[in-house]
Amino acid sequence: MKFIIGKKIEMTQRFAEDGSVVPVTIVEAGPCIVSQVKTAERDGYSAVQVGFGTAKKLSKAERGHMKNLGAVKHLREFRMAQMPELKRGDTITAAVFVPGDLVTVRGISKGKGFQGVVRRHGFSGSLATHGHKDQLRMPGSIGSTDSGRVFKGTRMGGHMGSNSITLKNLAVVEVNAEKNLLYIRGAVPGSRGGLLVISTDGVMNLSVPPSAGNAVKKGDADGKQAAPQKGQGEIPAKPQPKGPSDSAEKQKGGKSKK
Repeated sequence: MKFIIGKKIEMTQRFAEDGSVVPVTIVEAGPCIVSQVKTAERDGYSAVQVGFGTAKKLSKAERGHMKNLGAVKHLREFRMAQMPELKRGDTITAAVFVPGDLVTVRGISKGKGFQGVVRRHGFSGSLATHGHKDQLRMPGSIGSTDSGRVFKGTRMGGHMGSNSITLKNLAVVEVNAEKNLLYIRGAVPGSRGGLLVISTDGVMNLSVPPSAGNAVKKGDADGKQAAPQKGQGEIPAKPQPKGPSDSAEKQKGGKSKK
């Protein structure tokens, strides 16, 4: 199992090889640090706890739990059938994923606050005619009740949104391991800056360097072409042999040394 914690950045688009437009969501995935490894013999079940983000301050208990690992803001736990070769202090980056992976993304949907039945449940409302004053978006009668109470599950107005949403089989279109960015096809739950938990089946390989082949060099999140760093990606100019033309140009500028 491969997993990571990320943050939703924004939505954009990528172009496939045939020229078709692919809508993608940019996710800042990791780096995540392994804060605890639980085993069935000691804890009763097998799981890996990882942390993401930087907290301003921690409680005394949290400081003891994250000793020598820094102030981590978010902690999430992943239950494992077979424990991977992970230990406390290991770092998980976006390089563990490759384009083509089908991932499961879990997040918290956008909160809508208190909403009425028309928006929350899709009621059509009353007729906009005489005799329906101030009743256009009202729920209407809820039917008979057995002892003057409201049955459980009756569709009424109430709090909407802020639910845990899980989307499966979302394809990873592009991986930028140098910037820890995942480009996931389609939309993911939550607003910008929302926390996401991404997982899929596979082998967790932490030995992949950030400059590996799965890091697509198509540009950054804004779609701009990334400039190559000094000494990387630059093709040196081929030296040109000196010939009669060079000596002739020198004579034009001044007298020959001879």
